[in-house]
Amino acid sequence: MTDESMSEQSAPLQPPTAQRIPFQRTFHGDTFTDPYAWMRDKDSPQVRDYVAAQNRYCDARMAGLAGLRATLFDELKSRIQQTDMSVPTRINDYWYFSRTLTGQQYGLQCRMPVRSADDWEPPSVDATSQPGSMPGEEIIFDANREAEGHDFFRLGGLDLSRDGRWMLYGVDTRGDERYDFRIRDLSSGVELPDALDGIGGASLTPDGQWVFYVMVDDAWRPYAVRRHHVGTPVAEDVEVYRESDERFWVGVGMSFDERHVVIGTGSKTTTEVWMLPMDNPEGEFSVFIPRQTDIEYDVSFACFEGAGEHGEDVPLAIVYHNAMNPNFEIDVIDMRSHKPPYQLGEGTRVAVGSPYGCEQGDRFESGARARRIGEAYVNPVNPAIVQGAHGLAIEGLAIYRHFVALSYRTDGLPRVAVMTKEQAAADFLAGRPWAFRELVPPALDDDWDVEPSLDDDDAVDDAAGPHPHAAVGGDGISADGDAGDAGDADVQSLRMVNTWDGAADDLLPGETRRLYSIGSGGNPSYEAPRMRYSFSSYTRPGELHDINPCTGEDRLLKRAAVLGDFDPRNYMERRVWITARDGEQIPVSLAWRRDMPVSHSAMFITGYGAYEISSDPGFSVARLSLLDRGVLYAVPHIRGGGEMGRAWYEQGRRLNKRHSFEDFVDATVALQEAGLADRRRTVANGGSAGGLLMGAVANMAPDRFAGIEADVPFVDALTSILDPSLPLTVTEWDEWGDPLHDADVYRYMKSYTPYENAPDAGNAGVGGVSGVGGAVAPVFPKIFVTTSMNDTRVLVVEPLKWVARLQAAGVDAIVKIEVEAGHGGTTGRYKQWEEVSYENAWCLSVMGVHY
Repeated sequence: MTDESMSEQSAPLQPPTAQRIPFQRTFHGDTFTDPYAWMRDKDSPQVRDYVAAQNRYCDARMAGLAGLRATLFDELKSRIQQTDMSVPTRINDYWYFSRTLTGQQYGLQCRMPVRSADDWEPPSVDATSQPGSMPGEEIIFDANREAEGHDFFRLGGLDLSRDGRWMLYGVDTRGDERYDFRIRDLSSGVELPDALDGIGGASLTPDGQWVFYVMVDDAWRPYAVRRHHVGTPVAEDVEVYRESDERFWVGVGMSFDERHVVIGTGSKTTTEVWMLPMDNPEGEFSVFIPRQTDIEYDVSFACFEGAGEHGEDVPLAIVYHNAMNPNFEIDVIDMRSHKPPYQLGEGTRVAVGSPYGCEQGDRFESGARARRIGEAYVNPVNPAIVQGAHGLAIEGLAIYRHFVALSYRTDGLPRVAVMTKEQAAADFLAGRPWAFRELVPPALDDDWDVEPSLDDDDAVDDAAGPHPHAAVGGDGISADGDAGDAGDADVQSLRMVNTWDGAADDLLPGETRRLYSIGSGGNPSYEAPRMRYSFSSYTRPGELHDINPCTGEDRLLKRAAVLGDFDPRNYMERRVWITARDGEQIPVSLAWRRDMPVSHSAMFITGYGAYEISSDPGFSVARLSLLDRGVLYAVPHIRGGGEMGRAWYEQGRRLNKRHSFEDFVDATVALQEAGLADRRRTVANGGSAGGLLMGAVANMAPDRFAGIEADVPFVDALTSILDPSLPLTVTEWDEWGDPLHDADVYRYMKSYTPYENAPDAGNAGVGGVSGVGGAVAPVFPKIFVTTSMNDTRVLVVEPLKWVARLQAAGVDAIVKIEVEAGHGGTTGRYKQWEEVSYENAWCLSVMGVHY
């Protein structure tokens, strides 16, 4: 359904013109005329022709950037150690690790047998050796070989039996997130005839005899769990659970202690857990705690070995929930008291989040809802390490044989605290707060953000200003939340300082220091004597450490290699706080090259702000090519994400969704008005729900952005969420509201959804493109869109329609459409490097940076 302008004889740099066929969508007395609804049939010849024409136009427009793309790709490739390996991790009787080889798109999964039952020291493996050449080394999965003949390949799960003989694995070769699972005998390499095709996920029991797997319906919703006896026909499989509520998704796996098969089912706001003892795999699942509307919980199991009065073990259930506290709490239940089912709130509270600003905050503490999200929070139940924290959110508790780890968030950043198992048992049985100590990443030698000789008073840069929430509360807790934990002496001797090196004198409240993400992942074994943790920052490559909680000894296991002359000390990071239009303070993270002062710089600003997903600091080799060209990298941590806990999410969803867009615009304006960034060289970026953000801010503040890159953008959200037959729609009502049945939600969503509010051929203004409501915007930003034909999360029709409408209105818009890919784009590391180089070349060109 395209006209003659889409033919091969069209002017080479003119976009294809899509035929306009009016289609009326009427709800709640409102009629919207959609001229491009015909694009929904992605398999029609007309749509296929249109996609091909758009890709030809994109190729023509981007041809002039081929040299810059190649330069960026070469820079990226030259900085990455292409032949590499991970640190081996012990699981049962093997050490597992992955390898990558120069020239190969995918990694190899390998293993070596442990040397003895008490072998917890990772073996030394030569990363440059040939895979399989080390003594006892096996290659158990070579994704390069498995991907042969496929343009798209993604591993969707890999599970092993306890003895290491049987391997269950699933692959997606289409990009539609439906996986085909197979079972392989690693002792012989023979694959069993059992074929579990087109499913959502699967889990192998430790004995290798059973597979529990998730079925997916026509709307791509994981809705049921089936049981398969290995070696029997799939047709004989039995359904063991079905979820009838269309808002709920289902998953299945093994409990951490491998004593139960666990089914988790949940919507965006409600969860439920069902359990089956592993010693009775053909039995009936039982609910751990019955679901309650708008209550989320999860459960794990452990024990305090030998901690009972007579030396017996104390079995524990660790329940994470928000029944009493909207920002979640952790309760530990002594399971000797009685058998399941249990009640939410039962047991001993170990940690509770801050209810301040939460919609249901008053249920936990009178007046909490009206208090500021970032106000310092004090609760006598909590460990000393989190007393006085700002925006405190509790995220999890992990109990192992030798140590316990607490995950939480404060000041918009993830944190981890650790303690010995012995101390945890003593605190639990004594009924006192647990004595956690925060994990602090070791500082780099001679780094700019530490100075051993400085006292605390001298370590504060007055120009950076106080903590944005320090004046609130009057609770006697210092601004950094310190409530008296002495901490590690070595850590105390390396104090973080604020510095103004390389930054403009902009007077924005904030501090210049490394901004870390830290997590205690990589601990699959309950028996491990040391705890592994990883961290990275925007400018410091990731590191994997392990720590002995008893002695505090911290060892570096691996630091991600960045080749060439890279030195993290040449790059700066900073957290600033800007005031949004409603008075809320929004954290913004910045990174730049130290020898390029930040003043009216080109800026790459990116955000997400949805689903309570936090945009935490992380290292990117590709980002270095931007920073080295003088680009300021900015991340506004806007509401709708989870950076400051549950209230942060609640204030950016449903009928508060416009806060996400306003926060992003206000952060952009603040950085520009402070003299840090030049609006004429500012490019914004976001993907998926962040792509909706991009479309919205383009409409709201077109003059603040020179360009906008939107990846798989959710730009036709209202149309999609009005159609319950589409993938994900019903589950999305908890996130965005239900416009199908609620007229207020319909009107609210229509006020911001990018497609309805985008400029159109019928409302273009003189000297530019009209903005929302017909007001003439002086300039509309250039638009670059990426999308995929097989995306099941954001259907390709959404970005196609949006681009067609923009192009018809005269907006400089380009779309790159992957024919064989899904929501995550292409697969294979070299393909992904080419893709990010392609996108960054466009961004730099819009910024006026062509070298």
